[in-house]
Amino acid sequence: METAIIVLIVIAVVLVVAGVGFVATRRRGDAELQAGAAADRAASSGRSGGVGTLERPAVDAPDVADVVDEAVTDEVVDEAPAVVEPEVIVKPSFFERLGKARSAFTGYLGGLVGLAKVDEEAWEELEEALIRADVGVKTAMGLIEDVRDRASEAGAEDGAAVMELLKARMHEELAGKDRSLTIADGETNVWLVVGVNGVGKTTTIGKLGKRLADDGHKPLMAAGDTFRAAAAEQLTTWAERSGAEIVRGNEGGDPSSVIFDGVQAAAARGCDVVLADTAGRLHNKSNLMDELTKVRRVAAKEPGHVSEVLLVIDATTGQNGMSQAQVFTEAVDVTGVVLTKLDGSAKGGIVFAVESELGIPVKLVGLGEGVGDLVDFEPSEFVDALFE
Repeated sequence: METAIIVLIVIAVVLVVAGVGFVATRRRGDAELQAGAAADRAASSGRSGGVGTLERPAVDAPDVADVVDEAVTDEVVDEAPAVVEPEVIVKPSFFERLGKARSAFTGYLGGLVGLAKVDEEAWEELEEALIRADVGVKTAMGLIEDVRDRASEAGAEDGAAVMELLKARMHEELAGKDRSLTIADGETNVWLVVGVNGVGKTTTIGKLGKRLADDGHKPLMAAGDTFRAAAAEQLTTWAERSGAEIVRGNEGGDPSSVIFDGVQAAAARGCDVVLADTAGRLHNKSNLMDELTKVRRVAAKEPGHVSEVLLVIDATTGQNGMSQAQVFTEAVDVTGVVLTKLDGSAKGGIVFAVESELGIPVKLVGLGEGVGDLVDFEPSEFVDALFE
């Protein structure tokens, strides 16, 4: 009996405690709901700008400026559009870009500078050094003969004085040649770009197109290399980049017909320069040289006017580039040379070999991969960059 009474008392106590907890919890929940509703009304008032309707205890009331700031931060502020800067093309420096060529060139000649007297053995070593620098046998022999005569007349015996005489002689060797690119007024000019595979003809055309467009001309590119896979696509990309017109043919088609169509399209569209790409002819294949001769002949048909035939040579090929130049000159009457990759491992002497042995001026040189790195050949800057 006593046990039952104790159990009833415990149950009663538990029920009382539970009831009290329930009432307290419900009151807290109601209070939180009321606070949340008040906050929602305040936020709604803040977004609508109605700060006068906000009702809160004095200690919680925000300053009017705070409410205004909150409203402002809720707004979306449009950012100013980004300013697109025009492409800036900086002319590369011969001195900076010919570091490798200078190292190779002066490396061959470096032993001469410190000599107190240049004897017969030293003269022979100097000649060999020029040959190793790709100047060529004939050209090297001619340069050394002239420098020896001048040294004898001036009484110059030490190595440093002989080096200065050699530098002056090289300046003279490259001076006085017409290196301008010809554009005849009122004509549909054709610049035929030729050379063996891999020397950079298509890239050269792309850079020439950008250069012509920047100078106010209206170039058209004719994709005459119909045999190399993706050649036309590569040229099309360059045309889009430079704003030039483009004429393409079928893959494996007749290159002459593509050049002919390019000339006709240029005349119809008011383009003053046709940049004609050609296949990378192997200079020891006579049938391919004959085909290139045909391309040259077709390009000259009315209204076309072939004003430049530019032979592209990879400067790193050294004396092998000379054999290329000789055969191409016989086939298409080359008017100027473009030396690419002169900033690479080229020794630089090929410039003297081309000009002295073939009589063809170097008109353009590639000093890098950028669109502005195909520049006019400056002989004075070139020689100074090799020696300094």
